[in-house]
Amino acid sequence: MLTPQPTDRLQFREMTDADLDNMTALLGDPEVMRFYPAPRSQEEAASWIRWNQENYAEHGYGLWIVETHDGEFIGDCGLTWQQVNAAQKLEVGYHVRSDLQGLGFATEAATACRDYAREHIEATELIAIIHPDNRASERVAEKIGMHRVADDRGGNIPVRTVLSMQL
Repeated sequence: MLTPQPTDRLQFREMTDADLDNMTALLGDPEVMRFYPAPRSQEEAASWIRWNQENYAEHGYGLWIVETHDGEFIGDCGLTWQQVNAAQKLEVGYHVRSDLQGLGFATEAATACRDYAREHIEATELIAIIHPDNRASERVAEKIGMHRVADDRGGNIPVRTVLSMQL
């Protein structure tokens, strides 16, 4: 299974059931999930892992575990197909532990995933779907070359900002 190339500080690997505690802490953190309807439970974190395992099996990619070269858990980042304004689009998504936000990890991981998409996926566009009030996440998308293109009124968030770039 291919994953994005390691960066100066980060490496990527597939999620496994052994990641449940870390993913529960990440997705259950009210600060990490501030722009989602609610933090996620352990059962929902387990579903998140299963969803990504299904993505690996179907597409060869999904959201990967992001960790330091020493194995410290940072969060997740990767590529998934999302429905946006009635079209399937390839999205880069990222979640970083709240105590590690603002240190450039999301940008570093998203850059590696963008490069992976360019090299390994037949898609012409990469998007990020971001809550309109989540300026920090929007800045990450801008740093990897995206710009705001639309607002999407789908999903479980009333309005989502869509940023995009050509691959």
